[in-house]
Amino acid sequence: MTHTELFGLPADGGLIRGDAHVTGQASGPVWPTACPPPARPLVRWELTDVAELPTVRAALRRHLHAAAPSAVRATTELRDQMILALDEMASNALRHGGGQVEASVHVTDDAYLIEVSDRAAAAPPTPAVDRDPSEGGLGLYLIAELASQHGWYARQGAKYVWALLPRS
Repeated sequence: MTHTELFGLPADGGLIRGDAHVTGQASGPVWPTACPPPARPLVRWELTDVAELPTVRAALRRHLHAAAPSAVRATTELRDQMILALDEMASNALRHGGGQVEASVHVTDDAYLIEVSDRAAAAPPTPAVDRDPSEGGLGLYLIAELASQHGWYARQGAKYVWALLPRS
């Protein structure tokens, strides 16, 4: 056992928060390892194919429009941002994440938490670097700009990517 393991840290120097491994190292310039804040669940989907995303977008739009109480109802602009963020995160997970994708939306006192998990626990979200924008790969940068906080962590063989979008 190394000295870091003796003090509850894994050998790579990261932290264990509950059963989540947070290394403290960023995945590229904009996507840090971090655990999200506590939040109450609103809606969740299990996904297997990108062809399911139009249905998920429509379901999220309906859910947010009908959300009660009105304190958690999203504005049109926020609803569009949430749909964009969920779609980008879920499509990344479905394309690069090794299957068993789960997407969910939670709510805190002042924000919505979007979280997507996949089975590529060892593969952090990797923003595109030095790529022509017409080739795609800019979704993580966009989400980082929309979110007040964002990050990723690994737990029990899964990677969780999340973004917090403020309600006001």
